[in-house]
Amino acid sequence: MEYLSTDPVRLSEDLTVIEAIDQTQLPNKVSTIRLRTAEEIASAIKTLAVRGAPCIGVCAAYGIYVCAKRLEDRGEEVFWRELREDSELISTARPTAVNLSWAVKRMMALAEGSMGLDRTELIALLLNEARRIHEDDIATCRMISEFGLTLIHDGDSVITHCNAGALATSRYGTGLGPLLLGAERGFGFHAYVDETRPLLQGARLTAYELMNAGVDTTLICDNMASYVMAQGGISACMVGCDRVAANGDTANKIGTSGLAVLAKHYGVPFYVFCPFSTIDTSCKTGDDIEIEMRSGEELTEQFFEKRIAPRGVKCLDPAFDVTPAELITAIVTEKGIYYPPFDFGEDKSE
Repeated sequence: MEYLSTDPVRLSEDLTVIEAIDQTQLPNKVSTIRLRTAEEIASAIKTLAVRGAPCIGVCAAYGIYVCAKRLEDRGEEVFWRELREDSELISTARPTAVNLSWAVKRMMALAEGSMGLDRTELIALLLNEARRIHEDDIATCRMISEFGLTLIHDGDSVITHCNAGALATSRYGTGLGPLLLGAERGFGFHAYVDETRPLLQGARLTAYELMNAGVDTTLICDNMASYVMAQGGISACMVGCDRVAANGDTANKIGTSGLAVLAKHYGVPFYVFCPFSTIDTSCKTGDDIEIEMRSGEELTEQFFEKRIAPRGVKCLDPAFDVTPAELITAIVTEKGIYYPPFDFGEDKSE
């Protein structure tokens, strides 16, 4: 299927442009955008044309390479000044997902540590590093999916929130990875998909991915999750995340913490899936995670033919919320499954 065989972010054949699936157009249209400059890359991330913490990390890595390639013939002073400006613009496009700044820092550390090299050699190093980040993400998602698959069984019903599938990563995904991998192996899962207001990533993207993978999919409004859990038969809630604090608090799409509260009440396991690079030990708790605030137009106008609220009404539109560690049953990474109390210094893969 296209969303599994074609990565959401990739380099063009001539290695000069980032090609990305425009996720704002899904599910009605599968279209590709081409990103050549730092401004275009940052805009694509801000507008959620490119989204999902691991995916924007891959995009940022290719972005540093593409920007360096575009500056290849500039003088030394101009090259480094503009590359640093480009890296700052890309890394600050969205503040909450740690993968974005992590990828930019990794690419720029390599660049600045290789200043003595010929420019062609430097750019070749950046290309290889960006490819390595991409390939590592593919391998990481596969391992996360394998570990996650041990937590559910053939025939289970789960609830998802937002989109943590192949569109948000590179192949398979994190929170959806076990469902997509299981579908390949013939497992018969049933997914209740939260629509995920206000940007409807569940309705537009998760339902699209799961249905194309052959997973039995039922779309629900976010405020129907309590009703569904109260009926019994839900084996787990499975979500991704954009940042994990050192104590296990996690930041994910707005509405995640409410789902976790419901899961705790109904005794449903609540699993968070993420690459280990999403764990930010510089954040002691979720209180240290910056929450991105977005335009109120997402609440009043986007995806509606006509405005649905009075003009002038005040809007509060946080993109994320923080789920306290005590509400999380386990955090699943490529290094293994971590249970409370969370100690991320131990490799759980063996």
